[in-house]
Amino acid sequence: MNSAPPPLPVAPKPRTLLHGVILGGFCLGFGSLLAVTARVTKQDIALRAMEDRQASLSQVIPDGIHDNNLLRDTVTIKDAHDRAVTVYLARMKGRLAALAYPISGTGYGGKIKLMLGVDTGGRILGVRVLSHHETPGMGDKIEVGKSNWILRFTGLSIGNPPLHLWKVKKDGGQFDDFAGATITPRAVVLAIRNGLEFFAANKARLTGGKP
Repeated sequence: MNSAPPPLPVAPKPRTLLHGVILGGFCLGFGSLLAVTARVTKQDIALRAMEDRQASLSQVIPDGIHDNNLLRDTVTIKDAHDRAVTVYLARMKGRLAALAYPISGTGYGGKIKLMLGVDTGGRILGVRVLSHHETPGMGDKIEVGKSNWILRFTGLSIGNPPLHLWKVKKDGGQFDDFAGATITPRAVVLAIRNGLEFFAANKARLTGGKP
């Protein structure tokens, strides 16, 4: 017997085609909207990060000692652990007046990020906390908004006090800790000391003219 010929394909109904077009258009439009939203959000996040960095720099380098844009005048240097460190250079009429760079330590709740500002002689102009995860009411006293503890470092340097006194008092050093939260101030003091040693190790390169 001869087999029956295969059935002819059934043309899609106009309504089905319309639904497909609508669905495809919706997906395309939604995808485009997501792409635009992501791009705008990314730009907004980048702008907010820049504003936060500018704010932190202004707290460790006085506005009156420089006339340049700190965010645009930088140099990258490797630290003792071969990690890249961005150094922000403060200049007045082209002459270097101060520097600022991020430092970090490990506290009770994890990494503590700070910004350290120094003059060309290595004297601290200011230190501010950028982020941390320390215990509220105890370790968060490193924030300038919670206590004035972080302000006591202003004016100090690697020789004032001597290097061996850059510790909390509980460890035989000069700096106070917090009751029940020694780990946090210990981490900050060590981070600042390491930051000053970083400057000392790179002083000639940083202060010998525009890198």
